[in-house]
Amino acid sequence: MPKVLISDKLSEAAVQIFRDNGVEVDFQPGLGKEPEKLAEIIGSYDGLAIRSATKATAELIAKADNLKVIGRAGIGVDNIDIAAASAKGIVVMNTPFGNSITTAEHAIAMMFACARQIPEADASTRAGKWEKSRFMGAEITRKTLGLIGCGNIGSIVADRALGLKMRVVAYDPFLSHERAEKLGVTKVETLEELLPVADFVTLHLPKTDKTANLLNAERVKLMKKGARLINCARGGLVDEVAVAEALHSGALAGAAFDVFAEEPAKENVLFDAPNILCTPHLGAATTEAQENVALQVAEQMSDYLVKGAISNGINAPSVTAEEAPILKPWIALAETLGGFAGQVTENPITEIEIEYVGEVGKLNLNPLTSALTASLLKPLVGEGGVNMVSAPIVARERGVKIAETRKDAQGAYGSYIRLIVTTEAQVRSVAGTVFSDGKPRFIQIKGIGLEAEPQPFMLYTTNTDTPGYIGALGQKLGDLNVNIATFALGRAEKDGEAIALLGVDEELSEATLKEIANLPQIMQAKALAF
Repeated sequence: MPKVLISDKLSEAAVQIFRDNGVEVDFQPGLGKEPEKLAEIIGSYDGLAIRSATKATAELIAKADNLKVIGRAGIGVDNIDIAAASAKGIVVMNTPFGNSITTAEHAIAMMFACARQIPEADASTRAGKWEKSRFMGAEITRKTLGLIGCGNIGSIVADRALGLKMRVVAYDPFLSHERAEKLGVTKVETLEELLPVADFVTLHLPKTDKTANLLNAERVKLMKKGARLINCARGGLVDEVAVAEALHSGALAGAAFDVFAEEPAKENVLFDAPNILCTPHLGAATTEAQENVALQVAEQMSDYLVKGAISNGINAPSVTAEEAPILKPWIALAETLGGFAGQVTENPITEIEIEYVGEVGKLNLNPLTSALTASLLKPLVGEGGVNMVSAPIVARERGVKIAETRKDAQGAYGSYIRLIVTTEAQVRSVAGTVFSDGKPRFIQIKGIGLEAEPQPFMLYTTNTDTPGYIGALGQKLGDLNVNIATFALGRAEKDGEAIALLGVDEELSEATLKEIANLPQIMQAKALAF
């Protein structure tokens, strides 16, 4: 009988679901706050069910010799070292949609409380004061809400705000104009367009390398004088010192934060600022949301431990036990193709078409399409924001159309997958196959043939087909101490556009990539990681 440890607070109904499915449960809801004790016993369990208090660090995972699955009751997985779990073959699951409405409602509640200074007015009144003139508020109606991030939660906030007769302006690099029109929001291309016109600004996006400190000091200064800022998304998206300074100076009329750069936030520069409302990460803290995500994670973990089925896997495809051996190499290829396209795409995606050619077209395409779509969207929405099961939903919410085509074998390769990505600016394609060694290969990019085995770190360039380019690129990489592992080339026609795909030994830094991009022959240079 598989054995699961629940180390955070979870519904009793969830505990019963485990038992009903033949899973032994050890319910210790306070153990997540005692990492040393948790580390002592983790080796005895097949599954670990957690919320946010438990930190599944690399050190903890290293001691989890029997652990097969970590289930996160909620969407955020920043308290789990996914790389360490993956390296040890531990499936990580989350419940991406169980608390979306609750989090959106909290953002709206914080906006109202901030606009009318409700917490301060309540404290003042209960202290025996009657300070009507002190607590002059602001109306919500006809004001402009600046939405930073318009995915699942952000779109719910937009819907609620429009119901309040607000004008909604949205910044999301991967929100299509068609999707924005359906939502009834005005899309802007940059934060610099949004911040000066918004009376209220609210954030709804994951924390990634690209979004960390997104609202830095310079951008905080761009906000409309007297605006109010709400963050119920993730700590670290906003420069808290800059916000505190803006509140002290009166540049901002108020702010409301549910998340902080360091949590639990026992001390923070915002706490001493005027007109600030702070809550202890309550975005998902409703009875309904807690119950939903608890029941979901219990069902998912039970299905995996008992039947081998994977749902909402962050680091593993959702396939049945019977299909896994057949689909595994093709799923790896699909993830590689999607990961390539996601990393090189800079404009909002409107449509993706996936061509399954030859024998692969006879397989169950759902996990292949989901794997490809998830890997395509991950660079855009963050690791925790999309997985195998949620990928089609996330794509639909962002207005991305998905089309599948099965074709008979044709060309030099008997079976392959081609991904065609349409954005508002261009159409891009990439194709690959699985060789007899079971490993994926790139066979075509932008209609140009080449053959390259994916590497953990790669450099992709488009360049003019001129003599001396290979030597110039090799010399530049040598000067930058970048070692080349593999090198593949292709071109459309002589003296036309060419491409190069190189495997390199280490991840390329932004500074190194900038140096490479300065070569006169290069039209575009991208650092890739798989």
